[in-house]
Amino acid sequence: MSLERSIMAFAGFMVLLSLVLTALVHHNFVWLTAFVGANLFQSAFTGFCPAAMVLRKLGVKSEAEIAKQS
Repeated sequence: MSLERSIMAFAGFMVLLSLVLTALVHHNFVWLTAFVGANLFQSAFTGFCPAAMVLRKLGVKSEAEIAKQS
């Protein structure tokens, strides 16, 4: 899986997790949903994504890097 798809999967998982936690644990977990959404929004404009930095260190390659290898 490429870096770009991994980021989308991770963000989707975090949104769903925060919604479940909001419903089952405490209503303030909705702020986690807001944080994930704000991070996605700012990364669309700035290109800075902390999750991408972590995934890169774990060895996940971007689509361009995968295409170069083929």
